[in-house]
Amino acid sequence: MIVIALDSAAYRVHQPKWAISPTSGAGAGAHGGRANRPGVNALYLSLKLETALAEYQQLDTLLPPGLMVSYSININAIADFRGGYTGDWDPIWEDFYCDWRKAHFNQGIEPPSWVIGDQVLAAGVKGILFNSAITGDANLVIYTDTLTDTDSIKVYDPNNALPKNQQSWE
Repeated sequence: MIVIALDSAAYRVHQPKWAISPTSGAGAGAHGGRANRPGVNALYLSLKLETALAEYQQLDTLLPPGLMVSYSININAIADFRGGYTGDWDPIWEDFYCDWRKAHFNQGIEPPSWVIGDQVLAAGVKGILFNSAITGDANLVIYTDTLTDTDSIKVYDPNNALPKNQQSWE
């Protein structure tokens, strides 16, 4: 595993109703994601604005309503998988880009990418930097419950415009 420190800008498009908690990772924690099983909070971000939009849109023709949020990220231990699988990685990493939704929801099996997430967490690493299957540009998953005082995820909200709770939408 290649582990790096990451100091970068990052982006995400949130469903407007859930923009009240832009750093929690609870949405992916509730349902699972590419590199986290249900019960593991994970914040998925992109290092390019265009990739964040593409990830939110997925394969839909139209882009659903969303709220773009920018972040300043400084985390001291991230697995850098942007170079893809080589013999230096555990062989299970060959399956990082598996169709995790099909495996879990359709076939009822544990996606290999969840096992990879478990290995990363067991190694004390706080996230994975990987290439988007949609654009090829960098995505980042951060296991939010592992962050310490030396790590930071700061939302850029200079005018305090993000909603604070669900009543913000009334």
